[in-house]
Parts: sequence; structure tokens; C-alpha cells
Amino acid sequence: MSDQPPAASGPASDPGSEQPERPSRYNRSFGGLLGAMVVTVVFVGGYVGFRALTRDQPEIVEKVDYIAAVGELQSADVQVVYPCSIPEGWRASSTAFKRGEPPRWGIGFVTDDDEFVGIRQEATGVDDLLDTYVDEQPVHGDEVSLPNDLGVETWDTWSDSGGDLAWSAELGPPFEGQTLLIYGSASAAQQEALIAELTAGPVADC
Repeated sequence: MSDQPPAASGPASDPGSEQPERPSRYNRSFGGLLGAMVVTVVFVGGYVGFRALTRDQPEIVEKVDYIAAVGELQSADVQVVYPCSIPEGWRASSTAFKRGEPPRWGIGFVTDDDEFVGIRQEATGVDDLLDTYVDEQPVHGDEVSLPNDLGVETWDTWSDSGGDLAWSAELGPPFEGQTLLIYGSASAAQQEALIAELTAGPVADC
């Protein structure tokens, strides 16, 4: 599973690398904002390949302060979905942000057993998100109801031939028109635990 299109593929493309003109509605410098965020994008495909080559060696995974990144975005009046907390032993390995109306946002996590879970929030159809981050032909599973702080009542479930899983939902206010995708090689229980922690509230409340 990849943050870039499979084969022509790559977990998240590096939206932070693009630096278009700053939109007038933001009060802070996005150059400084993105610098403060220390946007570090870890490609899932590269990570999986790294695991395969170094399975018998200690793995070094970059740890990112995603809460600080969310706080910087909130201070610039940009709202994004994120987990208030993550299970013990997990670490955030990447954040990805691309300015726009609305912007694109993502976080990557590595679990305590070295599996991957990604979050993508975009004004993009679910089929395109699945094609980019999961599989060109994912299997659509059951609709499920999971506890969350986002007001999402129903999630669609997906899987691919490699055993990766995904959950998708259409977001309500203030994210109308945006799709949320949770995906990765982590177990269903691990990804559902992450979904239960999702919020769009102030980081100060976490």
C-alpha cells in the first residue's frame, strides 16, 4: 500500500514540497509554517521495501511531532483531522500538507509491531484515493459504524490482495466535500482504535 499511485507508485506524495503563492486568507507565512511543521514524508512503499531488506536489523523510523504540526495549522485557521492520542508504542512517522481550497492533509504512523497506518483528508473522490493509496481494484467490504468524534455515522471498508485494509467516509461540516481515508497494513483492531481517537478539535483539548 502506498502514499503514491501503485507501481507508478509510491505512503504519501510530498505535498509539502510545493510552494505556490501564499493565499491571502492565511495570516501567517506558510514558509515559516511549513518550516515549523518539519514536514517529513515517509513513503510507505519505500518503508515496506526497507523492511524487506533490513528485517533482521534494527529499524530506525523518523518520529514526527504531529500534534505540533496540527497546532501550527490551527493557528493559521486551517482545520484538519487528527488523533488526539495514539496507542503506546506507536510513533508518527510523517505529515503531509498541501495548500488549497480545501488543503490536502495526511499523517503516517508506525505501530508498535512495525505496521503502517495512514490518514488522508482530501477533497477527492474515494475511488481516486483508494487508487492512489490502497489498490487499483480494492474489494469493498461491509459498511460499519465506529465510535468517533467527527460525527461520521458510517464507514465503508476496503481490502486489497496484499492484506491491507482501509476505511473511508465522507466528512460533514466544516469539511463538506472532503473524504477521509484510513488505510494501511496494520490490523483492523489497530486501525479502528485510531479512528476512535480522531478529532478536529483544538489541540489544547487533547
